[in-house]
Amino acid sequence: MATAGLLLVDKPGGITSHDAVARARRALGTRKIGHAGTLDPMATGLLVLGVEGATRLLAFVVGLDKTYQATIRLGAATVTDDADGEIVSMTDASSLDASTIAAGVAALTGRLSQVPSTYSAIKVDGRRAYDLARAGEEVKLKAREVTVSRFEVVAERRVARGDAGGGVVDLDVEVDCSSGTYIRSLARDLGAALGVGGHLTALRRTRIGPFDVADAANIDALAEAALLAPAAAATAVLGRFDVSADEARDLRHGKRLPDAAARLPGAGPMAAVDPDGALVGIVERRGDDVKSAMNMPEEAPR
Repeated sequence: MATAGLLLVDKPGGITSHDAVARARRALGTRKIGHAGTLDPMATGLLVLGVEGATRLLAFVVGLDKTYQATIRLGAATVTDDADGEIVSMTDASSLDASTIAAGVAALTGRLSQVPSTYSAIKVDGRRAYDLARAGEEVKLKAREVTVSRFEVVAERRVARGDAGGGVVDLDVEVDCSSGTYIRSLARDLGAALGVGGHLTALRRTRIGPFDVADAANIDALAEAALLAPAAAATAVLGRFDVSADEARDLRHGKRLPDAAARLPGAGPMAAVDPDGALVGIVERRGDDVKSAMNMPEEAPR
């Protein structure tokens, strides 16, 4: 049986996230691997995979804030809002100045009501939006509340369009955002607000919560990759709650820890860790007591 833990993977472009999961299953010799959010085939960067019992921890990873590096092209809109789709309009963006672009970026920073891309993986009546769009069916997705805490332009390039006249503006940007934010939609909405259209030409996810792509394994070296132990992974996300051997046994048997809530800094959830360094489970406050919200299979000490 494969060791339980989280596997950080640096997904290359040109493959799906499900392809990356399939490679991990072959490399580690187990079917029990899940993911905490996918990336489009065009995108690169961090995937967080749960292996064996640690798949239970993915529920606490999915909703974490994320960081992306991206390139937005102003002056062309595509049907998919990224470079994989057909261009549907082209407008000369060469007259856009830095202050106008900065104002557009600022307007898309903070709490936003964002409509996801039509070609997203969101389900509509049980079917993926991109499947409906590709089948020529009308897709209307509801706006959702997201938070873009940082939308920063780090480089700008102006590219002449040649025979078509005018030019496009490529912006390299970095974005910190809440889970569920579509960077493709940011590119589309920025281009629309500036009156020239826009789409995404490159996307790389560099961070999910406390996990960084710098610590991720190459897709061709997954068999040798080190897994992050469940206790270390859960502690990084939720914080650590140390329990005695007796308390660990009681939690595993479904019992509450009476009058232990004072040891929790908040309402929880937190990672309960036994004296051997193994993750007992995820605990939370219940009045003056502490109870298990999710138990983990017992693991060998690390």
